[in-house]
Amino acid sequence: MSDVEEKSEGECTFADLGLSQDIMQAIQKIGYENPTPIQAQTIPLLLSGKNLLGTAQTGTGKTAAFTLPLLTRIDFDGKNPSMLVLTPTRELAIQVSEAIKKYSAFMKDFHVVPVYGGQDMGIQLRALKRKAQVIVATPGRLIDHLERRTIDLSGIQAIILDEADEMLDMGFQEDVEYILEATPEGAQRALFSATMPTAVQRIVATYLGDYETIRITGKTATVEKIRQRYLPVRQEHKMEALTRVLENEEFEGMLIFVRTKQETAEIAERLEARGFDAVPLSGDLAQSLRERTLNRLKEGKIDIVVATDVAARGLDVDRITHVLNYDIPYDTESYVHRIGRTGRAGRDGNAILFVTPRETRLLTMIEKETRQKIEKMNLPTGEQISNKRVAKFKEEIAKTVNEKSDLKDFKDLIENLAMEQAMDIADIAAALAYMNQEEQPLFPKMEPLEADVSRKRDREFSGQGAREGRGYERSERRGRGSDRGHRDGSFSDMESPESGMERYYLGVGRMDNVSPRDIVGAIANEANLESKYIGHIKLFEKFSTVDLPEAMPEDVLSILRRMTIKNRPSKIRLMTDKPPERERSEYFEKSSRDGRKKDRDRRPFKGDDQPPRKTRRFGRH
Repeated sequence: MSDVEEKSEGECTFADLGLSQDIMQAIQKIGYENPTPIQAQTIPLLLSGKNLLGTAQTGTGKTAAFTLPLLTRIDFDGKNPSMLVLTPTRELAIQVSEAIKKYSAFMKDFHVVPVYGGQDMGIQLRALKRKAQVIVATPGRLIDHLERRTIDLSGIQAIILDEADEMLDMGFQEDVEYILEATPEGAQRALFSATMPTAVQRIVATYLGDYETIRITGKTATVEKIRQRYLPVRQEHKMEALTRVLENEEFEGMLIFVRTKQETAEIAERLEARGFDAVPLSGDLAQSLRERTLNRLKEGKIDIVVATDVAARGLDVDRITHVLNYDIPYDTESYVHRIGRTGRAGRDGNAILFVTPRETRLLTMIEKETRQKIEKMNLPTGEQISNKRVAKFKEEIAKTVNEKSDLKDFKDLIENLAMEQAMDIADIAAALAYMNQEEQPLFPKMEPLEADVSRKRDREFSGQGAREGRGYERSERRGRGSDRGHRDGSFSDMESPESGMERYYLGVGRMDNVSPRDIVGAIANEANLESKYIGHIKLFEKFSTVDLPEAMPEDVLSILRRMTIKNRPSKIRLMTDKPPERERSEYFEKSSRDGRKKDRDRRPFKGDDQPPRKTRRFGRH
């Protein structure tokens, strides 16, 4: 075993590495020029047939490092698969299989089949009936195929374990060991891992045989190519800070990390209500929906994805220019993995980290372990946001004037109006601009938040304001789940609405698949009430609340009472300590029936990102 020291990029080209003509043709088409350090060191070793242990963090170009030499070296003329790649998650399996298809584009009659849980078994069986040269699989689903005898490993000439530490950490050790024992003893073996925990070391010692080691140490290209910034912000200001950052940053695609699956949906909904096109990505999504979400991100149909660590593991999308840590991770390794979703394989990227006052210790830990100082950023001000909106507004006007050839009728209309009303055309244009910007003011007045408050304001906030904030969180938590504390329709213990607003009850909630955007849209459309006059909205399991201006006219209230939200009656009324008895009993009786049905229909999602069963399902060969 030998260690190969890290070489700098640019010392060699792919043409120097001895790859086949077909592979070089694919590389040139893709546009690769110089190999990354791990590629420059790995390719010659795997071309020579040696076993390999590669230690490198995510985003360093591992897939090309093991695929390019093996596609050159292996004889793919057998009737059974010749190459097997094991990955921890279905997302990584899809990503690796797509990469191998690109690299093998000029190899005749060459087929790559991804095999992973969550996809219909019939689809995979039909794909396997064609001669598959390469199998990319998650451990659980591969063993399912081995049980069915629909995959034969007897012809495997090379097996690769990608992100082995993640695979074993997810509980796949027993299955991985079985698969390794089921492959031919003389097969070439390569294992890649960002870290080397005890479980990985045991696999290496037992199954890797004689091997060479590639170790990319020190500051990795992943961190060096990424501009890292942090924003100090209080927990209750995070959403406002997020919307300002999204408006102020120039990004193509953004990945927002949160800690829980529930937060992915909540943050995405709140962003949608603010006019951003955001979608959640979590392990609870059906596989078809997860794949569709990633494809839409790749194709530029969506720009913002809110995800958990598990859901984004192995995600590789060129369009991701920014990673935003809405919730700071608890360990440095997770932080590095997160920001590795941008700036991959040498590209530049941006990472932004929200840090609350209680999380400064975690920030210090990340800086210490990555040996990099993270730059402090200032919260975008109202003036900065205004400049962005004005610039966009001017651009849209110029684009319309230059591209639209049918503006004559509109010009005549404005000129006639100016003559009839003796008005200046500039005044008319200003009025039109004012009317157009009411949903998103061009000159917004924004309150200072944590990043730009004075110390005096900070002390004031840490007292009474903080207590009010905690009260809000308690009320919100109490509202989730079973609506504890409100089953009798009493709302007197909730925080008061803002001055000039009154709180209204709505008889629809999360169980009706209602979002804040649905509520805003219904009220705005039915009552012709501008969204800026619609205040705080809270979603509970079986009902919602919305703050509306005081002294609403009776004719408007009459319209709102007839309003429906997602085809359900709104049952809107001014909140009191006790709801009308008939409405309360009718509502809770229906909610109880729906809740029981929902409980019967709810099934936990099970896929290859879930730990496999610990019982042995069939004997060893």
